[in-house]
Amino acid sequence: MKARNDDYNERRKHLESYTDQELKAYFYQLTDKIIDPLLDLAYDYTSPAIERSVLLRMGFSSIEAKAITDRLFDHGLLEYGAGHIVYLLYQRKNVTIREVGLMLLDGKTIEEMVEVFKHES
Repeated sequence: MKARNDDYNERRKHLESYTDQELKAYFYQLTDKIIDPLLDLAYDYTSPAIERSVLLRMGFSSIEAKAITDRLFDHGLLEYGAGHIVYLLYQRKNVTIREVGLMLLDGKTIEEMVEVFKHES
């Protein structure tokens, strides 16, 4: 068998004294260091494609999801999450999710949501 031509043995020296449980804990610690910034990005940023995807899973057609997302984007509401806005309206209006989406498309509830989120900012 051919010897490794790299510095693997040198780089792993600090791990030699670790037990299997300590290695596992160290692995998850390093994984968290990699994943945490990605999760922060996911919590802080969205895109029209992501928001359309959420609306599709709520039962809207792709045409409706795009139109709702575009409407929310045009009014500066997309950053709050399309699904979040639809669900919030659903709770307030006591109608179906679909009816809420259609209200957003008709423009009947957009200003209400602008006011709600203007006060949160």
